[in-house]
Amino acid sequence: MSTDQTPNTALSRRALLGGMAASPVALTLGSTVLSAGGLLPSLAQAQTTLKISHQFPGGTLTEGDFRDRLCRKFAAQVEAETKGALKFEVYPASSLMKTVAQLQALRKGALDFTLYPMPYGGGEIPEMNLGLMPCLVTSYEQGLAWKKKPIGEALTKALEAKGVKILTWVWQAGGVAARGTPVLHPADVKGIKIRGGSREMDMMFKAAGAAVSSIPSNEIYAGMQTGNLDAAVTSSTSLISFKLEEQSKSLTAARQKSFWYMLEPLMMSKIVFDGLPAAQQKALLTVGESLEPFGLEEARKDDQRVAEIYAKAGVKVVDMDDKVMDEWRAIARDTAWKDFADRSAEAAALLKLAEDVA
Repeated sequence: MSTDQTPNTALSRRALLGGMAASPVALTLGSTVLSAGGLLPSLAQAQTTLKISHQFPGGTLTEGDFRDRLCRKFAAQVEAETKGALKFEVYPASSLMKTVAQLQALRKGALDFTLYPMPYGGGEIPEMNLGLMPCLVTSYEQGLAWKKKPIGEALTKALEAKGVKILTWVWQAGGVAARGTPVLHPADVKGIKIRGGSREMDMMFKAAGAAVSSIPSNEIYAGMQTGNLDAAVTSSTSLISFKLEEQSKSLTAARQKSFWYMLEPLMMSKIVFDGLPAAQQKALLTVGESLEPFGLEEARKDDQRVAEIYAKAGVKVVDMDDKVMDEWRAIARDTAWKDFADRSAEAAALLKLAEDVA
């Protein structure tokens, strides 16, 4: 398994897949595919190298951001399960392609895997906005229960219809880093510029009197450093990995309660998945599911660790309680939840399915 790779410009298997998906005329001959463009490498070669992209800092199997480690563990275990038939290259820190572009590339088969914040894709696939709906999911147990409930089945079906396959369900709680006083109650965001992480979070903050920014989490540090952001909500892990304590005077931690739980799964291109042999598909699914306990354990660790890191750096740390959550939920219901449900009968039904998971 390779680690931090540099993209190449050679004709890739992903380009071949995109062409095959667009044209029904392709004839497999042993280890080659005969197409209008000539003989090209086949997906069914003895060894296939797949690419995993994400926006988070790179590390190793045992050190660094757990989302990068999860990708590397997945790669190593699948390689072992398939006896080397599937190999992987991991591209951290958006080194293969820009953060938001990863979803469209995945859908087209131009990218094999991404560990991707679900709400980033809401513009392309509206159902993905449920992955960061303020105050909808308020615990890891509730979020992970989605997978085997009707909401999980409906979300999976919607994503697969758009070319995206979830392999590992990862939920993360998030906190608020601020350059000034703590962001705790809705009144605390009035007049400040804050990054919420999703269209729906932004709607809740706007209703409370804030200005909003929609930058990805790997750009928060620069935004706070330049003064373009006063505060930002992101996962506990990102609060650590992007060293936002260096730009913060206060932190609202997620170790007790949070209005911010995000679905950030390891996802695969369905075009690429469907082109693999059944045994390899099984290995991908089995290993993907087996890493969910690791994701849960590490996310919980980071919820506690971020508070310790920020406190050590001299940052004031506060926590949410049930009363504060009720204040935010009242705003979320009247704004983000209502907006999502009003889009269509299908959207309203999805939101109801999510609400049914207590």
